[in-house]
Amino acid sequence: MKILAAMSGGVDSAVAAARAVEAGHDVTGVHLALSRNPASYRSGARGCCTIEDSNDARRAADVIGIPFYVWDLSERFHADVVEDFMAEYAAGRTPNPCLRCNEKIKFAAVLDRALALGFDAVATGHYAQLRTGADGLVEMHRAVDHGKDQSYVLGVLDQAQLAHAVFPLGDSAKPAVRREAAQRGLLVADKPDSHDICFVADGDNAGWLRERLGDRVTHDRGEILDDTTGEVLGHHDGSYGFTIGQRRGLRIGTPAPDGKPRFVLDIEPVSGTVRVGPHERLALTGVHGIRPRWCGTVPSSLAGPGVSVQLRAHGDEHRASVTVGADGEVDVELHDPAYGIAPGQAVVLYDGSRVVGSATISSTTRRDR
Repeated sequence: MKILAAMSGGVDSAVAAARAVEAGHDVTGVHLALSRNPASYRSGARGCCTIEDSNDARRAADVIGIPFYVWDLSERFHADVVEDFMAEYAAGRTPNPCLRCNEKIKFAAVLDRALALGFDAVATGHYAQLRTGADGLVEMHRAVDHGKDQSYVLGVLDQAQLAHAVFPLGDSAKPAVRREAAQRGLLVADKPDSHDICFVADGDNAGWLRERLGDRVTHDRGEILDDTTGEVLGHHDGSYGFTIGQRRGLRIGTPAPDGKPRFVLDIEPVSGTVRVGPHERLALTGVHGIRPRWCGTVPSSLAGPGVSVQLRAHGDEHRASVTVGADGEVDVELHDPAYGIAPGQAVVLYDGSRVVGSATISSTTRRDR
C-alpha cells in the first residue's frame, strides 16, 4: 500500500512509520503544523506540535529513509479544535481536544487530502488494533498494552475512516517500542511522552481561557454555592476555570458544615454559579449521549457481561447497558457508579475489546437525584 505516516515528532509515530516501511509499504512521512504562531505553543517535552517536534520528525524520517513533508493545517485546527475547546468551556462543558483532533484533523482533513493524493491509508502511532470482522467490516479493538491503549480517543472514527487507517503499534507494549526505536537509531527513543493540551502553552487552562474568551463569558464575582445548604461559600472570576469533580483551587473560605471536602458538582455558565458538594454526590448512574459516531453497524442496544463504557481518556471501564434511540442518541445505564464525569466529555462504547462507537455526553444522572 501507499501509506502516509503522520509523524508527530515522538517515539510512537516514528516507530509506526518504520514498521510500515518494514512491512513493505511505500511510506511518506508528514508532520502537521497546527499552530498559526508556533512560538506560542508549548516547547520542550510537555506537549506536542512544537517546532522541536517538527525537527524531531524530520530527523526520524531521514533515519528511516522516507520522504518527509510538513503540512500547514493551522487554520483548520484552530477552527475545528481550538474554537470548539473555547466554545465548550464557555458553555460550561468539558471537551476533549485530542479526540476532536482525531475526528476533525488526522482522520478527516489529513485523510481526505491523503486519499486525494493517491495514498491508500494514514498510519499513526496510536495504540489500538484493527481486525476484519466476520461481517467483513473493519473492527477497532483495544491495544495489547492497556496502560497505553488509545482506543478511547479514536472512538469517533467511522467505518470509512477505519478502512483507511493503520495502527502499527497496537500489538506492542510501550517499553518494547522504546527499545525498538533505540535499535533503529531513532534519537527520539527516550523522548518523554507528550501530555496536556498542546495549544495551552503553560498548562494553565483557566488563564488561557480567561485571556481569549473575553466578553463571551461573565468573569466577575460568580458565586460558589454549597449544593446542600445553598450557602455562598466563595466567589470566582470565571466558571470556565472549573470542571466537574474538581477539588483543588475552589477558594472557598468557609469550611463545609459537615466537615467534608467539597467537589464541583454543577456549572451554570449563564449565571456563573458553581455548585459544590461532598464526593458521594458526584456518583452517576447514567449518561445521555448525543452526536453519536459509530465504528460499524449501528446497534439498537448493547447489553451483556462484555458491554462496558469508558468515560475519560485514562479512566476505568464501567459495565453498562446501552439503548440507542430512534434519533440515534444514546442512553447509558451504569452498573457501577462513575465519579466526576462532565457534559462535553465522550462516552465510548465497548463490546469486549471492540469499540462500537462513541457519543458526546449532554447530561448525566446522579445517584442522589
